[in-house]
Amino acid sequence: MHLKGAYTHEEILSQPEAWEAALQVLAGLRQEILALYTGNQPEQIIFTGCGSTYYLSLAAAALTQELTGWTARGLPGSELWLYPSASYPRTGRALLVAVSRSGATTETLRACQAFKDSGRGALLTISCYGDEPLAALGDLNIVLPSGAERSVAQTRAFSTLYLATVALAAIWGKQGQVYDQLAALPLACRRLLERYAGQARSLAQDPSYGRFYFLGSGPRYGLACELSLKMKEMSLSHSEPFHFMEFRHGPKSMVNPDTLVIGLVSEQNFSSENKVLEEMQAMGAGIFSMGEMASTVVFEAGLLEAARNILFLPIGQLLAFERAIAKGLDPDLPENLQAVIRL
Repeated sequence: MHLKGAYTHEEILSQPEAWEAALQVLAGLRQEILALYTGNQPEQIIFTGCGSTYYLSLAAAALTQELTGWTARGLPGSELWLYPSASYPRTGRALLVAVSRSGATTETLRACQAFKDSGRGALLTISCYGDEPLAALGDLNIVLPSGAERSVAQTRAFSTLYLATVALAAIWGKQGQVYDQLAALPLACRRLLERYAGQARSLAQDPSYGRFYFLGSGPRYGLACELSLKMKEMSLSHSEPFHFMEFRHGPKSMVNPDTLVIGLVSEQNFSSENKVLEEMQAMGAGIFSMGEMASTVVFEAGLLEAARNILFLPIGQLLAFERAIAKGLDPDLPENLQAVIRL
């Protein structure tokens, strides 16, 4: 007999082990990753994916531009496929980084094939299954089997694939300290799960909350989008992501005591972001803040911000998982969804 959410729960809790295995794969490809960029000298790096991996692409592009200084964008695979003239630079070469858990999503495959056919530049793929089509398309194909999942909603796969893009940005930007600190993430994740899993469960079970808003800026906006998606997929709850300061420009009209605002707080702009949370709390919202300087889930990781952003994911995922369980839903089998979209 299948217990509701059994796969998803195991996949969330097993992320430290998945990250350790992924880092070993990435270490073996470090020189090839560097050579792919230096050998092609693209004018723009474009990250792409669908659904969760589109949000991953937003986070990866922001971090890559931050660490390298190069122009980077995140776009859905369908936009690259259907609207290439609006997606690619008119002149100059691009480096396309395609990210897919399954390696079989139709829009991503068509975007990659069209990119290759047009001769626009080099293609790097990152996926979890080496026997699927995407893993044979790139000039360099990174396969991370430790991220593979049985559940529909991405958790372990998302964080493992995201970890790979952080490594790419650190390697291309010659940020050795960021790259070296990635090895400390599995232990930091274990500590967070041990310390805060119960708190996430208690908050998620509170029936007074009906609206969830995830706030994150810079490289954390894409992560906020993904966690909001997890809340929608698993628990069928009203959930939306916003940039911190943008939340004041209209969306805050939705805030009331029925609202939980989840803040992915940075260290660099803590003062400005925390003021937004304080303002929403004064309007009656519940506040759940995460970060090195946060008040609810405190990382205490001692790592550079670029390396530790991934730590927002496990507790945020648990919040969605526990909300689904509290509502009697099965997080392993979200309504109306499939693990792979084939057209």
